[in-house]
Amino acid sequence: MSRTASPRRAALRLARVPDPTPLFWLTKAVSTAMGEAVSDYSIHVLPPVVAVVCGFALFAIALAVQLTRGRYRPWSYWFTVGMVGVFGTMAADVMHVVLGVPYAVSTAFYTLVLAVVFVLWWRFERTLSVHDIVTPRRELFYWAAVVATFAMGTALGDLTAVGLGLGYLASIAGFAALMLIPALGYRFGRWNAVFCFWFAYILTRPLGASVADWLGKPRADGGLGAGEGWVALALVLLMGALVAVMYLRAPVRERMSARGTTPEIGES
Repeated sequence: MSRTASPRRAALRLARVPDPTPLFWLTKAVSTAMGEAVSDYSIHVLPPVVAVVCGFALFAIALAVQLTRGRYRPWSYWFTVGMVGVFGTMAADVMHVVLGVPYAVSTAFYTLVLAVVFVLWWRFERTLSVHDIVTPRRELFYWAAVVATFAMGTALGDLTAVGLGLGYLASIAGFAALMLIPALGYRFGRWNAVFCFWFAYILTRPLGASVADWLGKPRADGGLGAGEGWVALALVLLMGALVAVMYLRAPVRERMSARGTTPEIGES
């Protein structure tokens, strides 16, 4: 689909979040796995309360920095996503491990929270599209939805792998198959683009979390036994490399935007 200059497309130059390109989806998937691995590792090397407090503090700092950028910057955006991944995992785990809430209940709770965020977002802004996030209030709604998707996705992944006894590998296959629904619906069924985006966005969380658990958990627990620390380190480095690629590609995108066109992107 060609892109021509228009007021709506010009506004993208001040967009506060990235377009859902293939590189976006790859980095998002890595960030979900990284958040799971880093959270699990930190809980083991630090007292749980200290780990949760540190996770929240880093998330708050990252979000504060992101909100002051005024436009999309890869380093601040993806640092915030990474911290959401860590803290979102902790939020879901605390409900189960500390409070004893069953995975099914915590999944339902965070699903309700996400639904409330979407309703309020639509009530005040009349749009849930990531292409329209060009104001501070819309960005706040966006990050509230992101946090809710990470917490809900974590609980959902634990529900299928542990609560239902399917195991990590079966969960990976199941969520990967579910990811095809919004992809094929958007591509061939002409489904609503915003619905497809958030459907896929939610599913990347349990998929990535299941991958991280499968790689890092001991063989006795259904994993490969690579170790949560090593998996966390590898995913942090991989995510850093992907963000570096974004910086290398940025000058090309900016030159094309200046001529009134942008590369082919996925809509939301």
